[in-house]
Formats: sequence, structure tokens, C-alpha cells
Amino acid sequence: QVQLVESGGGLVQAGGSLRLSCVASGGIFSIDVMGWYRQAPGKQRELVASITSGGSANYANSVKGRFTISRDNAKNTVYLVMNSLKPGDTAVYYCDADLLYPNTGYHYWGQGTQVTVSS
Repeated sequence: QVQLVESGGGLVQAGGSLRLSCVASGGIFSIDVMGWYRQAPGKQRELVASITSGGSANYANSVKGRFTISRDNAKNTVYLVMNSLKPGDTAVYYCDADLLYPNTGYHYWGQGTQVTVSS
């Protein structure tokens, strides 16, 4: 049973920083793209950043220059360092991963971690 478990969320003042982690475990063959999405109350879930197994990263315009995504393939872990946080970054942050197997692939979500930025 594959699981993605996020950690590192919390309450921080505007201008502060947080580091999110997401560990994938259970029956993993290989992982292609890993990423972070967020969903604020009343809004649709949106992509924050993604990273390929080779390390190529993609960011939403709203977080470029402030957030950094990275991964440790040996640990099946993806990180998101969030600097210069703004109240508008407040949301539930979800980790996702595309898992590859010899003849198929599956997409998984984590359970989410709350990030709250106070003004």
C-alpha cells in the first residue's frame, strides 16, 4: 500500500519560512514526477511546484523566487522550502507523486498539511 506522508506545516508570520517534507513508502518501484499542490478555502487546488526524477523543477509564477522544491530519490522524499511567506500562501499543501511500474503507472496524493501565514 503506497502512502505519501507530509510534514512540516504550521503557523508562521508573514515573511517567515517553512520547510515541508513528503515521504513516499510501500511497494514503490520507481517515482517519476513529484510535486506540491495547495488548496485554499473556497478555491481550486493549484500546482505550486513539481520536480522530475532528474531534478528539473517547475514553479507556479506566484511562488517563483520564494519557494524551492527538491527531492532525495534514495529516500523517496520531496521537499518544499518556502521563504518570504505571505498570507496569500495560506492553504492546505498536498504532496503528489507519479509512480511507475513495469507496465503501468499510478498517481498518488498525500493527506495534506496545513500552512497558515499570519499578517
